[in-house]
Amino acid sequence: MTGRVCVDGNEAAARVAYSLSEVIAIYPITPASPMGEHADDWAAQGRPNLWGEVPEIVEMQSEAGAAGALHGALQKGALATTFTASQGLLLMLPNMFKVAGELLPTVIHVAARSVATHALSIFGDQSDVMAARTTGWAMLCSSSVQEAQDLAVVAHAAALESRVPFVHFFDGFRTSHEMATIDPISDTDIGAMVDADAVLAFRSRGMSPDRPDVRGTAQNPDVFFQGREAGNPYYAAVPSIVARAMDRFFARTGRRYGLVEYVGAPDAERVAVTMGSGCGPIEELVGVMVGEGERVGVLKVRLYRPFPSELLVKALPPTTKAVAVLDRCKEAGSVGEPLYLDVRAAIGEAMSVPPGEAPFPQPPRVIGGRYGLSSKEFNPAMVKAVFDELAREQPKRHFTVGIKDDLTNLSLDWDREYQLPRPAGEFQAVFYGLGSDGTVGANKNSAKIISTATGQYAQGYFVYDSKKSGAMTVSHLRFGPSPVRSSYLVSGADFVACHQFGLLERADVLAVAKNGAKFLLNCSWGPDEVWGHLPSRMQAQILAKDLEMWVVDAAGIAGAAQLGGRINTVMQVCFFALSGVMPIEAAIERIKGAVEKSYAKRGPTVIERNFAAIDAALAGLARVQAGERAVALFAGDGTGTDWLGAHLPQQGKSPDFVQRVTLALIAGEGDDLPTSALPADGRFPAGTSKLEKRRLATDIPVWDPSICTDCGKCVIVCPHAALRMKVFSPEA
Repeated sequence: MTGRVCVDGNEAAARVAYSLSEVIAIYPITPASPMGEHADDWAAQGRPNLWGEVPEIVEMQSEAGAAGALHGALQKGALATTFTASQGLLLMLPNMFKVAGELLPTVIHVAARSVATHALSIFGDQSDVMAARTTGWAMLCSSSVQEAQDLAVVAHAAALESRVPFVHFFDGFRTSHEMATIDPISDTDIGAMVDADAVLAFRSRGMSPDRPDVRGTAQNPDVFFQGREAGNPYYAAVPSIVARAMDRFFARTGRRYGLVEYVGAPDAERVAVTMGSGCGPIEELVGVMVGEGERVGVLKVRLYRPFPSELLVKALPPTTKAVAVLDRCKEAGSVGEPLYLDVRAAIGEAMSVPPGEAPFPQPPRVIGGRYGLSSKEFNPAMVKAVFDELAREQPKRHFTVGIKDDLTNLSLDWDREYQLPRPAGEFQAVFYGLGSDGTVGANKNSAKIISTATGQYAQGYFVYDSKKSGAMTVSHLRFGPSPVRSSYLVSGADFVACHQFGLLERADVLAVAKNGAKFLLNCSWGPDEVWGHLPSRMQAQILAKDLEMWVVDAAGIAGAAQLGGRINTVMQVCFFALSGVMPIEAAIERIKGAVEKSYAKRGPTVIERNFAAIDAALAGLARVQAGERAVALFAGDGTGTDWLGAHLPQQGKSPDFVQRVTLALIAGEGDDLPTSALPADGRFPAGTSKLEKRRLATDIPVWDPSICTDCGKCVIVCPHAALRMKVFSPEA
């Protein structure tokens, strides 16, 4: 492959895994499913692996089955892999202990995700991989989409050479679903990273009737302990093997990685330590603070198991006085979270030496904090709160950041207005849409188009709702002349679009807009009518921020083109027309090319309809001249619980918990709820879905008795009970 490409973390890792595998056992689980889907698609297309063969894709009936299939393939001497997350990884643990104990080299690629505790969460943190840290698998962590590709290569190469299996993990959604412009690695470079002798040696150990042996024995106390310790030399060799693989990778690609990497002032006194996507905002803030004369730094951990204690201590500046270790997980009841305990033990052991040989004049103070559980936002303002805490004479030994903990008072206060300056030439955009309306797909296409057509670096991150179809999605896009490493949400956007008018009643869509930004709204009202239909709060924001507002009836244009509710291509054209990130003629040509590629299997009619919508989009785009602030046509001064209070007459009759908590969640204000508001055991009152009326449909069902056959299917199919059926006696 040549030239930069725009892909997400899942695809970046899957490309490498596919190239280096003969058997891929899969079972879908969010957010790792796309890795298996990509592999399945490529195999169906006949795409060969590195050895010119099409890998065998085996979809099992559970993650435990996928792990069993992986184990069996490895015993035969086949190069194999799988992809998983969360409970899926936990279901693989029994097989993982066996695979590691039998020294079978493989890699499991994990889009790290929360494990269900008091509640299920499909979103990302590192609690799943931390639950697997005792299995004997080496663990390598990627913090970006580029690393998800590059360290996947390192993991496969190191596993084959060391015979120790690897878990290669990256943060679910924040990295797995982030679109980013990366430098792809060629098959030639991948092949150069893999030791052919190690592959042959692995194959020679595979089960064969020509070389019979006994495996999976049962052992008594007399020898089990010794056998367990016999694997120590293999694990002792892993760090040096990974380091050599990283050196070979640098020689081939020019991209250098280390088992640990320090960035910051050479004489730093305060250092943050973490791994995964949290490295991004920390490194950005450190760069700014060092430029202001602050003595701070960040230590990024990539190899987590076997833990590189000596290298970690050597990487810390000898001037270090205080260390904050940030874990993206919670281990209830522990002295501290896993990375914190490892770092503290590493520093403690390093200081347990004769006087004069210690790496630091005085033992650094080590504190530990939790952040980002279940994809909770982690941004530079929160990082600054951590460094501020480190500067205190008596900092909290254990802390949380990003929430308000009013029970155990562990949380750090942070300045919500604090922002880092953005790089010169960068463009930021935010799009509000609905699941399944095509907004996310269109924005992924936009990121690819801009990246390939302009040579700019692109980043696209998409905030989903666990309710999926029909729930709000928020797309955060950044484009610029330099690589985008901001692994946190956009604020101060140059462009904001709302693809569904009904969202204005529920979300403060203009909060992210900077002064003078452009605002695009899909609505059925024209430029002369729409102003009076806006919430009064939004009118005030448009005037205060001097926003340039545009409207388009995308639903009407899509309907006229017989596309139903698929407004994505119309809104995409309008974005390119208003943003100016590339010439509109070139953008339309690229959009049409993407449509042909995406809908080729659906026939020419679908393509022609999309083309018609694209061609009509610009004619429907109109500028809105802000008028005097008018009274909004619906009650409440804007969004959130104000709006809910006006639209839910049953609110006053609801239980106290519903009024304090449930309605705040429905209004999108859950981030502001303190710890004391949430039930510790996860129990919620029943029957609250009746409160969640989204009011987002553009059409409503009407019963037409002249064509009704009394089949009752409409009642069964309608997901919101808008149509209801009553049973009457024949006399009625």
